[in-house]
Amino acid sequence: MPRTTLFTNIGELTTNDQAPGREGGPLGIVRDAALLAVDGRVAWVGPAAEAASAVPSPDEIVDLGGRAVIPGFVDSHSHLVFGGDRAEEFAARMAGRPYEAGGIRSTVQATREASDEELRARLAAFVGELHRQGTTTFEIKSGYGLSVEAEERLVRLAREVTEEVTFLGAHVVPFEYREPDGPGADAYVELVTGEMLAACAPHAKWVDAFCERGAFTAEQSRRVLEAGRAGGLGVRVHGNQLGPGEGVRLAVELGAASVDHCTYLSDEDVAALAASDTVATLLPGVEFSTRQPYPDARRLLDAGATVAIASDCNPGSSFTSSMPFCIAVAVRDMRMTPAEAVWAATAGGALALRREDVGALRPGMSADLVELDAPSHVHLAYRPGVPLVRRVFRAGEHLAGAA
Repeated sequence: MPRTTLFTNIGELTTNDQAPGREGGPLGIVRDAALLAVDGRVAWVGPAAEAASAVPSPDEIVDLGGRAVIPGFVDSHSHLVFGGDRAEEFAARMAGRPYEAGGIRSTVQATREASDEELRARLAAFVGELHRQGTTTFEIKSGYGLSVEAEERLVRLAREVTEEVTFLGAHVVPFEYREPDGPGADAYVELVTGEMLAACAPHAKWVDAFCERGAFTAEQSRRVLEAGRAGGLGVRVHGNQLGPGEGVRLAVELGAASVDHCTYLSDEDVAALAASDTVATLLPGVEFSTRQPYPDARRLLDAGATVAIASDCNPGSSFTSSMPFCIAVAVRDMRMTPAEAVWAATAGGALALRREDVGALRPGMSADLVELDAPSHVHLAYRPGVPLVRRVFRAGEHLAGAA
Protein backbone atom coordinates (compact mmCIF):
# COMPACT_ATOMS: atom_id res chain seq x y z
CA MET A 1 0.00 0.00 0.00
CA PRO A 2 1.23 3.57 -0.66
CA ARG A 3 2.69 5.29 2.40
CA THR A 4 1.16 8.68 3.17
CA THR A 5 2.67 11.42 5.32
CA LEU A 6 0.87 14.66 6.13
CA PHE A 7 3.08 17.64 6.95
CA THR A 8 0.82 20.13 8.66
CA ASN A 9 0.72 23.29 10.80
CA ILE A 10 3.14 25.02 8.41
CA GLY A 11 3.10 28.76 9.06
CA GLU A 12 4.59 29.72 5.69
CA LEU A 13 5.10 27.17 2.92
CA THR A 14 7.30 28.17 -0.02
CA THR A 15 6.30 25.94 -2.94
CA ASN A 16 8.00 27.64 -5.94
CA ASP A 17 4.70 26.92 -7.68
CA GLN A 18 2.82 29.99 -8.91
CA ALA A 19 -0.65 28.48 -8.57
CA PRO A 20 -3.59 30.91 -8.53
CA GLY A 21 -4.12 32.77 -5.26
CA ARG A 22 -0.65 32.22 -3.88
CA GLU A 23 1.63 34.94 -2.58
CA GLY A 24 5.25 35.84 -3.20
CA GLY A 25 5.33 35.69 -6.98
CA PRO A 26 7.58 32.78 -8.03
CA LEU A 27 7.80 31.51 -4.45
CA GLY A 28 4.12 30.50 -4.49
CA ILE A 29 3.67 30.93 -0.74
CA VAL A 30 0.81 29.20 1.08
CA ARG A 31 0.13 30.31 4.65
CA ASP A 32 -1.23 28.07 7.43
CA ALA A 33 -0.50 25.21 5.07
CA ALA A 34 -0.26 21.45 4.84
CA LEU A 35 1.39 19.09 2.37
CA LEU A 36 0.69 15.43 1.67
CA ALA A 37 3.49 13.11 0.54
CA VAL A 38 2.61 9.73 -0.96
CA ASP A 39 5.53 7.34 -1.36
CA GLY A 40 7.94 10.26 -1.14
CA ARG A 41 6.21 12.46 -3.73
CA VAL A 42 4.10 15.55 -3.18
CA ALA A 43 0.47 14.61 -3.77
CA TRP A 44 -1.42 17.62 -2.39
CA VAL A 45 -0.69 21.13 -1.09
CA GLY A 46 -3.24 23.44 0.49
CA PRO A 47 -4.55 25.14 3.61
CA ALA A 48 -4.12 23.07 6.76
CA ALA A 49 -7.82 23.64 7.51
CA GLU A 50 -8.68 21.61 4.40
CA ALA A 51 -6.30 18.75 5.12
CA ALA A 52 -8.82 16.62 7.02
CA SER A 53 -11.16 16.43 4.05
CA ALA A 54 -8.37 16.18 1.43
CA VAL A 55 -6.37 13.60 3.44
CA PRO A 56 -8.73 11.63 5.66
CA SER A 57 -6.32 9.15 7.28
CA PRO A 58 -2.58 9.56 6.62
CA ASP A 59 -0.15 6.95 7.91
CA GLU A 60 1.92 9.64 9.63
CA ILE A 61 1.38 13.24 10.65
CA VAL A 62 4.33 15.62 11.04
CA ASP A 63 3.50 18.82 12.92
CA LEU A 64 5.73 21.73 11.86
CA GLY A 65 4.70 23.92 14.78
CA GLY A 66 3.77 26.98 12.73
CA ARG A 67 7.29 27.31 11.30
CA ALA A 68 8.32 28.15 7.76
CA VAL A 69 9.04 25.37 5.27
CA ILE A 70 10.93 25.69 1.97
CA PRO A 71 11.97 23.17 -0.68
CA GLY A 72 15.28 21.41 -0.09
CA PHE A 73 18.26 23.35 -1.39
CA VAL A 74 19.70 22.24 -4.74
CA ASP A 75 23.46 22.87 -4.72
CA SER A 76 24.42 22.63 -8.38
CA HIS A 77 28.17 23.28 -8.03
CA SER A 78 30.55 21.66 -5.54
CA HIS A 79 33.94 19.95 -5.40
CA LEU A 80 33.67 17.58 -2.44
CA VAL A 81 36.19 14.81 -3.20
CA PHE A 82 39.68 16.02 -2.33
CA GLY A 83 42.56 15.61 0.08
CA GLY A 84 44.23 18.18 2.32
CA ASP A 85 43.19 21.79 2.71
CA ARG A 86 44.48 25.24 1.81
CA ALA A 87 44.07 27.15 5.04
CA GLU A 88 47.51 28.73 4.70
CA GLU A 89 46.62 29.95 1.21
CA PHE A 90 43.42 31.47 2.58
CA ALA A 91 45.32 33.26 5.34
CA ALA A 92 47.82 34.61 2.81
CA ARG A 93 44.98 35.79 0.59
CA MET A 94 43.37 37.62 3.50
CA ALA A 95 46.75 39.30 4.01
CA GLY A 96 46.68 40.61 0.46
CA ARG A 97 47.83 37.93 -1.96
CA PRO A 98 45.45 37.66 -4.96
CA TYR A 99 43.64 34.42 -5.79
CA GLU A 100 44.94 32.47 -8.79
CA ALA A 101 43.73 29.20 -10.29
CA GLY A 102 47.20 27.69 -9.84
CA GLY A 103 46.51 26.90 -6.18
CA ILE A 104 44.41 23.97 -7.40
CA ARG A 105 47.62 22.05 -8.04
CA SER A 106 48.43 21.74 -4.32
CA THR A 107 45.05 20.05 -3.78
CA VAL A 108 45.77 17.74 -6.70
CA GLN A 109 48.93 16.50 -5.00
CA ALA A 110 47.15 15.92 -1.67
CA THR A 111 44.25 14.16 -3.40
CA ARG A 112 46.51 11.84 -5.37
CA GLU A 113 48.24 10.85 -2.13
CA ALA A 114 45.00 10.11 -0.22
CA SER A 115 43.54 6.61 -0.13
CA ASP A 116 40.04 5.71 -1.27
CA GLU A 117 39.07 5.18 2.35
CA GLU A 118 40.31 8.64 3.35
CA LEU A 119 38.50 10.34 0.49
CA ARG A 120 35.31 8.37 1.09
CA ALA A 121 35.27 9.22 4.81
CA ARG A 122 35.82 12.90 4.13
CA LEU A 123 33.14 12.93 1.45
CA ALA A 124 30.67 11.37 3.88
CA ALA A 125 31.40 14.13 6.38
CA PHE A 126 30.77 16.82 3.76
CA VAL A 127 27.51 15.18 2.70
CA GLY A 128 26.43 15.22 6.34
CA GLU A 129 27.16 18.95 6.45
CA LEU A 130 25.05 19.51 3.36
CA HIS A 131 22.12 17.60 4.77
CA ARG A 132 22.20 19.34 8.15
CA GLN A 133 22.09 22.70 6.39
CA GLY A 134 19.10 21.82 4.22
CA THR A 135 20.69 20.64 0.97
CA THR A 136 18.85 17.61 -0.39
CA THR A 137 20.21 17.54 -3.97
CA PHE A 138 23.82 18.29 -4.87
CA GLU A 139 26.31 18.03 -7.71
CA ILE A 140 29.96 16.99 -7.29
CA LYS A 141 32.78 17.71 -9.73
CA SER A 142 36.05 15.86 -10.13
CA GLY A 143 39.11 17.87 -11.09
CA TYR A 144 41.56 17.20 -8.28
CA GLY A 145 43.10 14.10 -9.84
CA LEU A 146 44.12 15.23 -13.33
CA SER A 147 45.31 11.81 -14.41
CA VAL A 148 43.25 8.99 -15.92
CA GLU A 149 43.37 6.81 -12.82
CA ALA A 150 42.88 9.65 -10.33
CA GLU A 151 39.97 11.28 -12.16
CA GLU A 152 38.21 7.94 -12.61
CA ARG A 153 38.56 7.39 -8.88
CA LEU A 154 37.01 10.77 -8.04
CA VAL A 155 33.94 10.42 -10.25
CA ARG A 156 33.46 6.85 -9.03
CA LEU A 157 33.52 7.94 -5.38
CA ALA A 158 31.24 10.89 -6.10
CA ARG A 159 28.75 8.59 -7.82
CA GLU A 160 28.39 6.66 -4.57
CA VAL A 161 26.59 9.66 -3.01
CA THR A 162 24.91 11.54 -5.90
CA GLU A 163 23.75 11.00 -9.45
CA GLU A 164 24.82 14.56 -10.30
CA VAL A 165 28.49 13.86 -11.06
CA THR A 166 30.54 16.14 -13.30
CA PHE A 167 33.78 15.12 -15.02
CA LEU A 168 36.13 18.10 -14.69
CA GLY A 169 39.39 16.73 -15.99
CA ALA A 170 39.81 20.17 -17.61
CA HIS A 171 40.17 21.95 -14.26
CA VAL A 172 43.77 23.07 -14.73
CA VAL A 173 46.73 21.66 -16.62
CA PRO A 174 48.63 19.40 -14.17
CA PHE A 175 52.14 20.40 -13.17
CA GLU A 176 53.79 17.47 -14.97
CA TYR A 177 52.43 18.81 -18.28
CA ARG A 178 53.43 22.43 -17.58
CA GLU A 179 57.06 21.84 -16.69
CA PRO A 180 59.57 23.27 -19.20
CA ASP A 181 60.15 19.85 -20.71
CA GLY A 182 56.54 18.68 -20.22
CA PRO A 183 54.17 17.78 -23.07
CA GLY A 184 52.14 20.99 -22.75
CA ALA A 185 48.48 21.99 -22.42
CA ASP A 186 47.32 20.72 -25.81
CA ALA A 187 48.73 17.27 -25.07
CA TYR A 188 46.83 17.26 -21.79
CA VAL A 189 43.62 18.19 -23.61
CA GLU A 190 44.20 15.18 -25.86
CA LEU A 191 44.37 12.98 -22.77
CA VAL A 192 41.22 14.54 -21.30
CA THR A 193 39.21 14.08 -24.48
CA GLY A 194 40.47 10.56 -25.07
CA GLU A 195 41.50 8.02 -22.46
CA MET A 196 40.40 10.08 -19.46
CA LEU A 197 36.93 10.77 -20.80
CA ALA A 198 36.47 7.12 -21.69
CA ALA A 199 37.36 6.08 -18.14
CA CYS A 200 35.21 8.71 -16.42
CA ALA A 201 32.08 8.94 -18.58
CA PRO A 202 30.50 5.72 -17.19
CA HIS A 203 30.37 7.33 -13.72
CA ALA A 204 29.44 10.88 -14.79
CA LYS A 205 26.39 12.77 -16.01
CA TRP A 206 28.11 16.02 -16.99
CA VAL A 207 31.33 17.38 -18.50
CA ASP A 208 32.81 20.73 -17.47
CA ALA A 209 35.82 22.88 -18.36
CA PHE A 210 37.46 25.84 -16.61
CA CYS A 211 37.55 28.37 -19.46
CA GLU A 212 39.79 30.95 -17.82
CA ARG A 213 43.24 32.47 -17.89
CA GLY A 214 45.60 30.16 -16.05
CA ALA A 215 43.41 27.19 -16.96
CA PHE A 216 42.10 26.50 -20.50
CA THR A 217 41.55 28.66 -23.57
CA ALA A 218 38.17 28.87 -25.25
CA GLU A 219 39.34 26.55 -28.04
CA GLN A 220 40.75 23.99 -25.60
CA SER A 221 37.56 24.17 -23.56
CA ARG A 222 35.46 23.69 -26.67
CA ARG A 223 37.37 20.52 -27.55
CA VAL A 224 36.75 19.08 -24.08
CA LEU A 225 33.08 20.03 -23.96
CA GLU A 226 32.29 18.78 -27.46
CA ALA A 227 34.05 15.49 -26.77
CA GLY A 228 32.07 15.05 -23.57
CA ARG A 229 28.82 15.86 -25.32
CA ALA A 230 29.64 13.36 -28.06
CA GLY A 231 30.19 10.83 -25.27
CA GLY A 232 26.68 11.37 -23.93
CA LEU A 233 27.40 13.87 -21.16
CA GLY A 234 25.57 17.13 -20.52
CA VAL A 235 27.59 20.35 -20.70
CA ARG A 236 28.53 22.74 -17.89
CA VAL A 237 31.12 25.53 -17.93
CA HIS A 238 33.29 27.43 -15.44
CA GLY A 239 33.48 30.90 -16.99
CA ASN A 240 34.26 34.58 -16.48
CA GLN A 241 35.53 34.19 -12.91
CA LEU A 242 38.89 35.93 -12.91
CA GLY A 243 38.22 38.44 -15.67
CA PRO A 244 36.32 38.99 -18.92
CA GLY A 245 36.46 36.01 -21.24
CA GLU A 246 34.73 33.73 -23.68
CA GLY A 247 33.28 31.22 -21.20
CA VAL A 248 29.73 32.57 -21.14
CA ARG A 249 29.44 32.81 -24.92
CA LEU A 250 30.91 29.34 -25.33
CA ALA A 251 28.42 27.93 -22.82
CA VAL A 252 25.45 29.53 -24.58
CA GLU A 253 26.67 28.44 -28.00
CA LEU A 254 26.98 24.82 -26.86
CA GLY A 255 23.62 24.85 -25.06
CA ALA A 256 25.22 24.26 -21.65
CA ALA A 257 22.88 23.70 -18.74
CA SER A 258 24.78 26.32 -16.76
CA VAL A 259 27.77 28.60 -16.79
CA ASP A 260 29.15 29.14 -13.30
CA HIS A 261 30.86 32.13 -11.66
CA CYS A 262 29.83 34.90 -14.12
CA THR A 263 31.76 37.50 -12.14
CA TYR A 264 32.91 39.59 -15.12
CA LEU A 265 30.20 39.96 -17.77
CA SER A 266 29.92 42.20 -20.80
CA ASP A 267 26.59 43.51 -22.05
CA GLU A 268 26.81 40.88 -24.79
CA ASP A 269 27.29 38.12 -22.19
CA VAL A 270 24.23 39.25 -20.25
CA ALA A 271 22.11 39.48 -23.39
CA ALA A 272 23.23 36.03 -24.51
CA LEU A 273 22.29 34.48 -21.17
CA ALA A 274 18.92 36.24 -21.12
CA ALA A 275 18.11 34.88 -24.59
CA SER A 276 19.16 31.31 -23.77
CA ASP A 277 18.24 28.36 -21.56
CA THR A 278 21.70 28.42 -19.95
CA VAL A 279 21.50 29.21 -16.23
CA ALA A 280 23.91 31.75 -14.74
CA THR A 281 25.03 30.03 -11.55
CA LEU A 282 26.49 32.49 -9.07
CA LEU A 283 28.81 31.38 -6.28
CA PRO A 284 28.77 33.97 -3.46
CA GLY A 285 31.16 32.01 -1.26
CA VAL A 286 33.93 32.48 -3.82
CA GLU A 287 33.88 36.26 -3.75
CA PHE A 288 33.50 36.23 0.03
CA SER A 289 36.64 34.06 0.31
CA THR A 290 38.74 35.70 -2.41
CA ARG A 291 37.74 39.37 -2.05
CA GLN A 292 36.98 39.58 -5.73
CA PRO A 293 34.05 41.75 -6.84
CA TYR A 294 30.70 40.03 -6.44
CA PRO A 295 28.71 39.12 -9.56
CA ASP A 296 25.95 41.61 -10.36
CA ALA A 297 22.92 39.40 -9.89
CA ARG A 298 20.57 42.38 -10.23
CA ARG A 299 21.86 43.07 -13.72
CA LEU A 300 21.26 39.46 -14.78
CA LEU A 301 17.81 39.27 -13.22
CA ASP A 302 16.65 42.58 -14.68
CA ALA A 303 17.78 41.40 -18.12
CA GLY A 304 15.67 38.25 -17.79
CA ALA A 305 18.45 35.69 -17.27
CA THR A 306 17.82 32.65 -15.08
CA VAL A 307 20.00 32.75 -11.96
CA ALA A 308 20.98 29.96 -9.58
CA ILE A 309 23.03 30.11 -6.38
CA ALA A 310 25.43 27.32 -5.40
CA SER A 311 28.12 26.86 -2.76
CA ASP A 312 31.13 25.89 -4.92
CA CYS A 313 32.35 24.10 -1.80
CA ASN A 314 36.06 23.51 -2.42
CA PRO A 315 39.26 23.84 -0.39
CA GLY A 316 40.70 26.81 -2.25
CA SER A 317 38.22 29.54 -3.09
CA SER A 318 35.00 28.73 -1.19
CA PHE A 319 35.29 26.27 1.67
CA THR A 320 31.65 26.46 2.74
CA SER A 321 28.88 23.92 2.31
CA SER A 322 26.19 26.28 3.65
CA MET A 323 23.51 27.34 1.22
CA PRO A 324 21.89 29.56 3.91
CA PHE A 325 25.19 31.44 4.14
CA CYS A 326 25.28 31.83 0.35
CA ILE A 327 21.72 33.17 0.38
CA ALA A 328 22.62 35.77 3.01
CA VAL A 329 25.66 36.94 1.03
CA ALA A 330 23.68 37.07 -2.23
CA VAL A 331 21.10 39.31 -0.59
CA ARG A 332 23.63 41.53 1.17
CA ASP A 333 26.25 41.88 -1.58
CA MET A 334 24.72 40.82 -4.89
CA ARG A 335 21.53 42.91 -4.78
CA MET A 336 19.10 39.99 -4.71
CA THR A 337 15.89 40.08 -2.70
CA PRO A 338 15.43 37.29 -0.11
CA ALA A 339 12.74 35.77 -2.33
CA GLU A 340 15.01 35.80 -5.40
CA ALA A 341 17.87 34.25 -3.46
CA VAL A 342 15.74 31.44 -1.99
CA TRP A 343 14.29 30.69 -5.44
CA ALA A 344 17.79 30.67 -6.96
CA ALA A 345 19.04 28.24 -4.29
CA THR A 346 16.16 25.83 -4.88
CA ALA A 347 14.32 26.08 -8.20
CA GLY A 348 17.27 27.83 -9.86
CA GLY A 349 19.62 25.05 -8.86
CA ALA A 350 17.19 22.47 -10.20
CA LEU A 351 17.13 24.25 -13.57
CA ALA A 352 20.94 24.36 -13.58
CA LEU A 353 20.89 20.57 -13.24
CA ARG A 354 17.93 20.24 -15.61
CA ARG A 355 15.98 18.42 -12.94
CA GLU A 356 12.19 18.46 -12.99
CA ASP A 357 11.65 16.48 -9.80
CA VAL A 358 13.31 18.74 -7.20
CA GLY A 359 13.49 22.44 -6.32
CA ALA A 360 9.75 22.95 -5.84
CA LEU A 361 6.89 21.49 -3.81
CA ARG A 362 4.05 20.78 -6.17
CA PRO A 363 2.26 17.53 -6.98
CA GLY A 364 4.59 14.99 -8.56
CA MET A 365 7.79 16.49 -7.14
CA SER A 366 10.01 14.79 -4.58
CA ALA A 367 8.86 15.70 -1.07
CA ASP A 368 12.14 17.41 -0.12
CA LEU A 369 11.32 19.84 2.68
CA VAL A 370 13.38 22.05 4.96
CA GLU A 371 11.79 23.20 8.22
CA LEU A 372 13.19 26.53 9.40
CA ASP A 373 13.27 27.57 13.03
CA ALA A 374 11.77 30.86 11.83
CA PRO A 375 8.40 32.22 10.70
CA SER A 376 9.54 33.17 7.19
CA HIS A 377 12.07 32.38 4.46
CA VAL A 378 13.29 35.98 4.84
CA HIS A 379 15.08 34.98 8.04
CA LEU A 380 17.67 33.06 5.99
CA ALA A 381 19.11 36.46 5.01
CA TYR A 382 17.81 38.45 7.98
CA ARG A 383 19.63 36.24 10.54
CA PRO A 384 22.94 35.38 8.83
CA GLY A 385 25.09 32.77 10.50
CA VAL A 386 22.29 31.49 12.74
CA PRO A 387 21.55 27.74 12.31
CA LEU A 388 17.91 28.09 11.28
CA VAL A 389 17.52 24.67 9.63
CA ARG A 390 15.59 22.60 12.19
CA ARG A 391 14.64 19.45 10.26
CA VAL A 392 15.27 18.19 6.75
CA PHE A 393 13.14 15.65 4.87
CA ARG A 394 14.06 14.01 1.58
CA ALA A 395 11.41 12.09 -0.36
CA GLY A 396 9.21 12.50 2.69
CA GLU A 397 11.65 10.79 5.06
CA HIS A 398 13.49 12.48 7.92
CA LEU A 399 17.06 13.10 6.75
CA ALA A 400 18.66 15.41 9.31
CA GLY A 401 17.95 17.70 12.23
CA ALA A 402 15.78 17.42 15.32
CA ALA A 403 14.24 14.02 15.96
